[in-house]
Amino acid sequence: MSTETLSIDPKTSENARIYGLLSAAVGPRPIAFASTLDAEGKPNLAPYSFFNVFSSNPPIVVFSPVRRGRDNTTKHTLDNILATREVVINMVNYAMVQQMSLASTEYEAGVDEFIKAGFSKAHSEAVKPFRVKEAPVQLECKVNEVVALGTEGGSGNLVVCEVLRIHIKKEVLTEAETIDEHKIDLVARMGGNWYTRAIDGMFEVPKPLRNLGVGVDALPEAVRLSTVLSGNDLGRLGNIAALPDAEAVKVFLAENQDLKEVVNSGDQERLHQAIKELVNQDRTGDAWKLILA
Repeated sequence: MSTETLSIDPKTSENARIYGLLSAAVGPRPIAFASTLDAEGKPNLAPYSFFNVFSSNPPIVVFSPVRRGRDNTTKHTLDNILATREVVINMVNYAMVQQMSLASTEYEAGVDEFIKAGFSKAHSEAVKPFRVKEAPVQLECKVNEVVALGTEGGSGNLVVCEVLRIHIKKEVLTEAETIDEHKIDLVARMGGNWYTRAIDGMFEVPKPLRNLGVGVDALPEAVRLSTVLSGNDLGRLGNIAALPDAEAVKVFLAENQDLKEVVNSGDQERLHQAIKELVNQDRTGDAWKLILA
């Protein structure tokens, strides 16, 4: 694998290049499908992928409409928010991604993207902008603050939103009324024209906060420097809460003569391959028994 890198100074590079590189490197990004009203009450709907949740108490989400790079103008969403201080942020799932993309078209001010993109309006409870009825989750928000990060094309504007109401379609909930990540089927933004569908690549990683992992440094050096085991393999091994004792190792080898033969062979590559296979089978404890044999 090449160790060469390309180093870029943003101050001496074109903004379009920096935008392209950052939006491709920082991803996948969730999408804020923002619904606003202008000062005359006309609806506007547009997606923004510079977006995330930053607090639950108070519930705060932040997104950033960026000034247009080509002419340094501001988006209608930002203009509306500065005038009304309200927004509804709708989550985007796979079933609506093409319509969402159509709504990103830069129509003239006053054009209703709900109509252009074929979305249904749902009345909000705590704010005036409409919710997108098709969205699996809709967040009614008041705008606490708008922070301009610059005055030139490409500059962002952090819209700090406090969530006043959360609306969730029951069809994406579990029996315990939590969101089922498979049912919600979210999409996220990548660079260029690329998106990703979360459900296609979802996998679970146990949180280290739930137990105190022994750490990768507990592994023998030969295992840490293995050319067979990946960084992910080492991370899973390091996340075990306690090492098996000698008796557990002895019993395991007695019950698995094929693995005992691998240990006795002295072949490090075979041993590491066997460890890797156990890790991939979610048998991390057994993998450690091989390591400690």
